[in-house]
Amino acid sequence: MPEPVLPATARTLLARVARVQRDGRAPSLVAGVVRDGGLAWSAGRGEVAEPHTDVQYRLGSISKTVTAVLVMRLRDEGRLSLDDPLERHLPGTPLGDRTVGQLLSHLAGVSAESPGGWWERVPGGSLEDLGLGDADVVLGAARRFHYSNLGFGVLGELVARLRGTSWDDAVRDEVLAPLGMTRTTPRPVAPAAEGRAVHPWADVVLAEPEHHAGVMAAAGQLWATLTDLGRFAAFLLGDTADVLDPATLEEMTEPAGVDSSAPGWSAYGLGLQVMRVDGRTLVGHGGSMPGFLAGVFVDREEQAGAVSLANATAGVEPVVFGLLADLRAAEPRVVEAWSPSPSPVPLDVLGVWFWGVSPSILRAVAGGRLHLGPLPGRGGRASRFEQRDGRWVGLDGYYAGETLRIAADHLDLGTFIFTRTPYDPAAPVPGGVDETGWQ
Repeated sequence: MPEPVLPATARTLLARVARVQRDGRAPSLVAGVVRDGGLAWSAGRGEVAEPHTDVQYRLGSISKTVTAVLVMRLRDEGRLSLDDPLERHLPGTPLGDRTVGQLLSHLAGVSAESPGGWWERVPGGSLEDLGLGDADVVLGAARRFHYSNLGFGVLGELVARLRGTSWDDAVRDEVLAPLGMTRTTPRPVAPAAEGRAVHPWADVVLAEPEHHAGVMAAAGQLWATLTDLGRFAAFLLGDTADVLDPATLEEMTEPAGVDSSAPGWSAYGLGLQVMRVDGRTLVGHGGSMPGFLAGVFVDREEQAGAVSLANATAGVEPVVFGLLADLRAAEPRVVEAWSPSPSPVPLDVLGVWFWGVSPSILRAVAGGRLHLGPLPGRGGRASRFEQRDGRWVGLDGYYAGETLRIAADHLDLGTFIFTRTPYDPAAPVPGGVDETGWQ
């Protein structure tokens, strides 16, 4: 069981949730913070049934992350590649030349919404019922980020075809049941909140419709309780059980098409939103459907998460980011103690190396990895490297995916030669070194 937050922290968190519920005029709002595998604190405000942690709300687009987990499971099993064109697994759509990875990261140039009636308020049918055409491809592939509900509806159908079952059943059997999310379902199961719209100029409410979105369910169908959403936050923090390899989850959190070293950005990985908030990198997803708003975001470095559910169509500010900031300020994580560990390479390999005249430091870091980066206080490229099949492969930064080759007198990294001294004439410097030397 997670250790409860301190009383002073609980009051700070409650004050934030109470203000957001009042100012946003949410008929009800439940929220909590997550650490050590579950809810460490939660509260409900407004017309909330008790226990507030067991009331279902609609998750909206958080369902996309669940769909992405199913796709990544298929990838890990070798059933598909992220570089596969959709046509290979789901023939006959105008999206056939777009890849699975592009669809997962909203880089496929697919229309934001499905054709026909607004799928969020109209019961849906099959993929064939959508009648997709050329107009549903609105941008070139990999040209820019373009959020697409339709793209995830198609991915849900891809999962169903490859599994030989429905998206609903695949979600239940492969994600929800193994994680113990027994109160997460495609349709509401009492106790469940009723979706509400709040009038913009008066304190009156209107019931929103509820339905199954058919093939578009993969983009926003699921309902869950705060307890179950907290369990999903723990999953995003690394408690993946047998659902997903932790390395695959980390892959999902990598931003697509964004320089993640720049301050103040928002991006998308593989089915996950990746955001820079108050100097922290947060991963998760927001959700909205008529009558509902939801959020689940985690700080993987701090090993903390926040979740929220409200039955309002619009107007309620995201509370999860503030809850994470409050928790971090009041109860910062106490990190594990440092202890010595063996270097994965001889010690004389480590230290200062020069690319041309620019110094970098190669050092051993936790987990048997290497880090190559600039001197403290100086800007420059930095990446971690992990040994795979006898090669040092870049994990992040500029050199992600590149191979670092270590020789006695130089490092070879994607044609860049690093030497022990600037332009060492004894090393294989590209273009050679002027014989007259430094003057």
